[in-house]
Amino acid sequence: MSAPLVFLNELGITCALGMGGDAVAAALFASDAPAGARVSEALTPGRPLVLGAVTAPLPDLSDCPLQLRGRNNALLRSAYAQIAPAVAAAIARHGSDRVAVVLGTSTSGIGESEQALPFKHAHGHWPVGFHYAQQEIGTPARFIATEAGVHGPAWTISTACSSSAKALASGARLLRAGIVDAVIAGGADSLCRFTIDGFSALESVSAARCNPFSRHRNGINIGEGATLFLMTREPGPVRLAGWGETADAHHISAPEPQGVGAIAAIQQALARAGLHADDIDYVNLHGTATPQNDAMESRALAATMPAGTPVSSTKPLTGHTLGAAGAIEAGLSWLALANNPRHRLPPHWWDGEADPELPPLHFAAPGEHAARPLRHVLSHSFAFGGSNAVLLLGAG
Repeated sequence: MSAPLVFLNELGITCALGMGGDAVAAALFASDAPAGARVSEALTPGRPLVLGAVTAPLPDLSDCPLQLRGRNNALLRSAYAQIAPAVAAAIARHGSDRVAVVLGTSTSGIGESEQALPFKHAHGHWPVGFHYAQQEIGTPARFIATEAGVHGPAWTISTACSSSAKALASGARLLRAGIVDAVIAGGADSLCRFTIDGFSALESVSAARCNPFSRHRNGINIGEGATLFLMTREPGPVRLAGWGETADAHHISAPEPQGVGAIAAIQQALARAGLHADDIDYVNLHGTATPQNDAMESRALAATMPAGTPVSSTKPLTGHTLGAAGAIEAGLSWLALANNPRHRLPPHWWDGEADPELPPLHFAAPGEHAARPLRHVLSHSFAFGGSNAVLLLGAG
C-alpha cells in the first residue's frame, strides 16, 4: 500500500519581506530592486549591518504566561493568526488531541536573556517581565500548542539551519503513520546579538547585502521571521511530495566540501516523491553567500540536477533566518507553486560575477518567468554539524 499523501494546506508567514502570503509574494517577485533586508544598527551600534528584520509591529503577548513571552513567540503569533481559522476547523473536525505541533528554532528566547542579563548584573535580580524559561528550546512548540488549544504531540527541533525543514518532515511522518490528522509545522527565529556575534566570530557576516555564489561573496546577513503550515492528508494547494535528511558529521561548522551529504539528501527527496531530477522546475538554494557553503552546494547541484535548472538563493531578501530558514524558504516555494499565475521565479539578487571555480548554474534573474506553471520545487537547508534537509514540494 502506498503511503498517504501529505499536503501543506495553509501558509502563515512573517519575515523581512512582509506579513502574509500576498505581501510576501509581492515583495519576493518584485523585479525593480531587492526588497526585505536593509541596513540597521539596532543590534550593533556603530556597526551598520544588513539585517533581515521584521519592522512591522508584532502582536502583543501580555495575555500569555510570562514563560511564553518573547519576540520569537510574537513572530509565531503573527504567522499563526494567518492560519488560525483553518486550524480551528481542523480541531472541530478531528479533535484537539489529533492535532500536533512540530517547530524548528535555534534562538528561541535567547534575545530576552541577553537583554535581561545586564539588569541582573547591575541590580542582583532579573527584571520584571523576564523568566528564564523564555529561552528554553521547547518554548515555541508550547506557545503554539497553547495558542491553538491543541493537545496532540508537540515538540521543537533544534538542528541549527535545518531545524524547521526537519520539522516539516517530522510532521509528514506523524500524518503518514496515522498518529494525528493535522500538524501545525514550521519554525521561528528572532534577531539577537548572540547570533550576530557568533557568526561574526567565524568571520561569516557581511556588512552589505549578501552576494550568494559570487566570486566576491563574503558572508551572510542574519534575519528573523516565522512560518507555519497546516499540514493534513486532505488535498490542498501544495503537497509535501518528498524529503531527504542526512548527517555528514564532517565538521562542527564547515560543510563536507564535495556535498556528499547534500547529494544524498536530494536523492532521498526525489526517491521518496517518485520523481527524477528533470521533473524539478526550480530549486530554492540554501545559498548563504559564505565561501564554503556555496562551493559545496554548487557541486551538489551539478551532481544531481540537469544543467539549466533555474535556481536562486532568497537570503539576500530575507536574511539567513537560521532555525526558521527551512520553513520560511518552503513558504516562499509554496507561494511560487500556489500563488503564481504568471509563473514567476524567485529571483537571485547578486552582482552577477560568477565564481569561475564553481560549476555554472542558471540563477533566476529578477523578472524571469518559467515557460509553464511550476509543478515541483526543491528547497535546500544545510546546517552546522553536517545536518542536511531537502524538501520537495509539488503543486497540489
